[in-house]
Amino acid sequence: MGTTLAAKIITEHLVTGTVRAGEEIAIRIDQTLTQDSTGTMAYLQLEAMDIPQVKTKLSVAYVDHNTLQTGFENADDHRYIETVAAKHGIVFSKPGNGICHQVNLERFSRPGWTLIGSDSHTPTAGGMGMLAIGAGGLDVAVAMAGGPYHLNMPKICLVELKGKLPAWSTGKDVILKLLQMLTVKGGVGRIFEYGGEGVKNLSVPERATITNMGAELGATTSIFPSDEITRDFLKDQGRESEWLPLAADADAEYDEVVTINLNELEPLIAKPHSPDNVSTVREIAGEKLDQVAIGSCTNSSYLDLLKVAKILDGKQVHPDVSLVIAPGSKQVLGMLADEGALGSLIRAGARVLECACGPCIGMGQSPKTNGVSLRTFNRNFPGRSGTPSAKVYLASPEVAAISALTGVITDPRTYGQPPVVKASSTADTNINNTLLIAPPAAGTNVEVVRGPNIKPFPRATAPAATISAEVVLKVGDNITTDDIMPSHASLLPYRSNIPHLAKYSFSGIDPEFPARCQAKSGGFIIAGENYGQGSSREHAALAPLYLGIKGVVAKSFARIHRSNLINFGILPLTFSNPTDYEKIVQGTELTIDAIQDQMAAGSTITAKTSAGTTISLTLKISTREKEIILAGGLLNLTKKKGLA
Repeated sequence: MGTTLAAKIITEHLVTGTVRAGEEIAIRIDQTLTQDSTGTMAYLQLEAMDIPQVKTKLSVAYVDHNTLQTGFENADDHRYIETVAAKHGIVFSKPGNGICHQVNLERFSRPGWTLIGSDSHTPTAGGMGMLAIGAGGLDVAVAMAGGPYHLNMPKICLVELKGKLPAWSTGKDVILKLLQMLTVKGGVGRIFEYGGEGVKNLSVPERATITNMGAELGATTSIFPSDEITRDFLKDQGRESEWLPLAADADAEYDEVVTINLNELEPLIAKPHSPDNVSTVREIAGEKLDQVAIGSCTNSSYLDLLKVAKILDGKQVHPDVSLVIAPGSKQVLGMLADEGALGSLIRAGARVLECACGPCIGMGQSPKTNGVSLRTFNRNFPGRSGTPSAKVYLASPEVAAISALTGVITDPRTYGQPPVVKASSTADTNINNTLLIAPPAAGTNVEVVRGPNIKPFPRATAPAATISAEVVLKVGDNITTDDIMPSHASLLPYRSNIPHLAKYSFSGIDPEFPARCQAKSGGFIIAGENYGQGSSREHAALAPLYLGIKGVVAKSFARIHRSNLINFGILPLTFSNPTDYEKIVQGTELTIDAIQDQMAAGSTITAKTSAGTTISLTLKISTREKEIILAGGLLNLTKKKGLA
């Protein structure tokens, strides 16, 4: 039996464990990335480990989220990241250089390497044959300090791509189709490995779009083979020497197989308010638009925006539509300018934004009240745009550009022939590394600068012998990290200030939650399926920790958030019998006696309620994860035991 591509890379980097689905493994990490929204906390944690220099082959700190400097907070955080990066041997990508995933694809992603990043869309680099995984900031800090990354070995699912995409169908439609088929929970505990004849017709940017949005499936990661198309992309980036041919064995066996016939794929769109609420563009064509936004780490490449420019060339954006475009990197912006395409965008009426995440995370360009926005982004969760009442759709840049011209959601197949574009050659690729700052040779002498907004992060403690606390909140299915810890322009500057952020935890669901936690000295949260889906932001664990949350009892958890809860000593409990979810209401008191003894005895945890009932819960954790909780969090355990 042959070996899958993902299993080959994992085996080559295996530190402990067996490459068998469901077993805990630890892998060596070659490269890390952070962005400024999560990076300040990751670097505060790295500093707490007392490690002079990072021990990875490469670590990069990006500034791409909190780029609106409306006060001192963001600029202070940027200076902190720049100085801590210099001190510890980390490359620093300055504001304006671009979105971490786009820049990393251009400058640093390498076939066959492992990467973890403190951003859920880190799997973007899987479009280049890299095993790239999103993780919490503390996991990234441990990797930078030389420790392995621990995870349960996922199932490996082959996504077999048959045929060839027809005119106007794109890589965005491939991943939207998979979301339609499998839902936002369909990737939990899985790696999606792409294969089949259709792969050879997809460019690296198209592959990266697909692997990027694998995060919306809840997948551990997604990966494409490294082939001649990969080689051509690296050649264009002046990095052909880093190319390595990688593919699954011809007789590789997979845990699961999903087939998509590209020949039959038509332009798709995700409707409000979830990336898996997918239909054909044809079915909802005619919906009036107020805004179109093109960019994000999903669709802001040179090829994406060159197609948009050709569609808009010589035409005018509909007078009722605001079109905003955010190039993914300074390199993309420079190439558009050199090509003359930037002029086409501007003359058509587009508002060209900074090379940053921008509207995707609610950092500006929020729609009007009840506005309808069509975006090329990866998420359309309620309120993520910054306007709670907005309706946000997700589609390809081609659909977005044509719809900006017509003023309504438009099937591009009614427009004519798609624009023909090709990747650049090395001669005209605008490679400019002036906004990438390499760490100095004597970095340990650098003084780290901390602004007044940077506060100490809350520390977990070992669980008490008996935990008795009220249920301070009960929520339903698919609660996102945006729900737990909102992410928008007014709060993003406080990512290094947990006491301030905690005041807004669950503010979109129950504004009284923080005050109730304070009055009750914390408590339990009850949740449905897929609790914590979405971003890797560990603030969704740190803010509840600060508010005294002892545990979350859910029907199931999203992968990264579950790990973040464990890393900060919060119990991720599940219902042994899911119907028990109905028996608990907000205000119920839960008591867990002899928690440490129960953990030692197995995975079943018995809880008593103030109503006099007994409920069986499950704490399905590995021996290592049990040690983390009993030590009061991963940072405590790491300092106690070292990094092995």
